[in-house]
Amino acid sequence: MAKVGVVLSGCGVYDGAEIHEATLTLYFLDRAGAEILCMAPDVSQMHVIDHTKGEPSGEARNVLCESSRIARGDIRNMKDVKAADIDALIFPGGFGAAKNLCDFAVKGADCAVNPEVARLVGEIHAAKKPVGFICIAPVIAAKVLGAASPKLTIGNDPGASAAIEAMGGRHVQAPVEGIVVDEANKIVTTPAYMLGPTISKVAQGIEKLVAEILKMAEK
Repeated sequence: MAKVGVVLSGCGVYDGAEIHEATLTLYFLDRAGAEILCMAPDVSQMHVIDHTKGEPSGEARNVLCESSRIARGDIRNMKDVKAADIDALIFPGGFGAAKNLCDFAVKGADCAVNPEVARLVGEIHAAKKPVGFICIAPVIAAKVLGAASPKLTIGNDPGASAAIEAMGGRHVQAPVEGIVVDEANKIVTTPAYMLGPTISKVAQGIEKLVAEILKMAEK
């Protein structure tokens, strides 16, 4: 069975990885018998949000350390992972994907992607291995792989979809339980909590994404 990298961006929807999305990804991968390699960049979070208030707390936290909470401590620094180490890669969403893995949350289509994130996505794409992007994470694909005109979805948000188009992606509307498959680029995306509204609905799309990524990895 495939070895799949899961890129985490912290721990918590407003400033890190969306925990439901990350956990569902890990669950569906494990249920299918895949080997999982969790990873995150060793960088500071853009900021820390008090999730009871939805406001910055003034704390400082590290993305790798916070991501290790979801990974139960079994995590790698992203700089130490190469495309040759894995058969596929999946990015759960959450604001951390748009704040810590890139700065899309602040700069939109003019965003920059963390160098290690951009490197590994580029390596995986060049090796013709599959990549899955959940929720807002497809903006990373648009920015890094825009020259390949990837077909992507974030659901139906007009601002985010316009930014994806501006970065070179081709946005396709999809429901929460749906996926968009770009066979040519081996990219699979699903809206998840860009649409919500509940964990059971989000799970349907993530389950399909994981299944498609594993199918692509075995080809």
